[in-house]
Amino acid sequence: MVDTVLVDLEAVYCPRLSNDRLLLGLKGSLNEYELDLLRQRSVEARRAKAKRGELLVAAPVGFLKTDAPHFEKDPDRRIQEAVALVFQKFEELGTVRQTLSWSLEHGLQLPARSVSGEITWRRPSFGVRYRMLNNPIYGGAYAYGKTESTIRYEQGEPRTSSRRRPREEWLAFISHAHEGYVSWEEFERNRQTMAANTRAWNHTGAATNGPALLTGVLRCRRCGRKLVVCYTGNAHNVLRYVCVRGARDNGEPRCISFGGLVVDDAIGKEILCVVQPAAVAAAVVASEAAAHQRDEVLNAWTRELEAARYAARRAQKQYDATDPENRLGADELERRWNTALQRVREIGERIEQHTHGGSQPPGPNPRRI
Repeated sequence: MVDTVLVDLEAVYCPRLSNDRLLLGLKGSLNEYELDLLRQRSVEARRAKAKRGELLVAAPVGFLKTDAPHFEKDPDRRIQEAVALVFQKFEELGTVRQTLSWSLEHGLQLPARSVSGEITWRRPSFGVRYRMLNNPIYGGAYAYGKTESTIRYEQGEPRTSSRRRPREEWLAFISHAHEGYVSWEEFERNRQTMAANTRAWNHTGAATNGPALLTGVLRCRRCGRKLVVCYTGNAHNVLRYVCVRGARDNGEPRCISFGGLVVDDAIGKEILCVVQPAAVAAAVVASEAAAHQRDEVLNAWTRELEAARYAARRAQKQYDATDPENRLGADELERRWNTALQRVREIGERIEQHTHGGSQPPGPNPRRI
């Protein structure tokens, strides 16, 4: 339209001329085909590298990418112990929610990797804990292609969404590829425990705080649905087991409903008869577990104190190295130093409170029992 010419290394083309237009179209088609071949070759090379377990895209918290074709643990002992404590508490408590509540109760932080790759310590969240416990890398396995993107059209506009593939559809999966924070067998048990915590048709679900003993265990003999627990009374301590799922979901008539105190008492007596021979040993184990839990919190806060003292020393060195006459920079460095010292003081008070805050009950004496 404006008589523009196109120039390459071989000739000058005028799009107004039919012969030049034909040559330009042929060259464009050939170049586009060549680019598509290069793209396919690069994608296949990436897939082949992933199947060998050598494609390391991003290292999660607790691991580092090295020259070797596998992940290695972060050399920072504070990061290692913080990640290992997450799996240890899940093995003890059995649910992600209880593990998170325990960390929040004691004010423990969890390492996180920022966009720039630096490690920062943040308040833990449920999503971070769940993804960490469900990531096979922490079990020493290499996995690639766990998710896939799909495109759907809504009102003529493309929408991209991703879904998690089943394990048999992953592009690459190699167990025992590197050193993990837990063994692969323990990671599989944790994953099965998280799946069983879901209150589905064939799952009992995680333990709840209600006084009912048989929550999620009883089923209706007529329809096969799980019985729901209802609490009544002024203090909400009178429980009943009812079958209302059919009425709520499908409008069917109610099946059964009965008081739960008598049932729980009967089952409770049977349970006590079974566990009574091991009651003394269980009391000793419980006391040792409580003492070990206190030691875990103390060790975590000790690592926090060591890191805070290092940050304070670093801030002091920066303040000592600055020119005293440059008040614009010296004031900011002094503020950072004071903040670091305040952090050291707060952690020291938390450790003192945890150590001498309350009198611990004496452990059980098997002979006295």
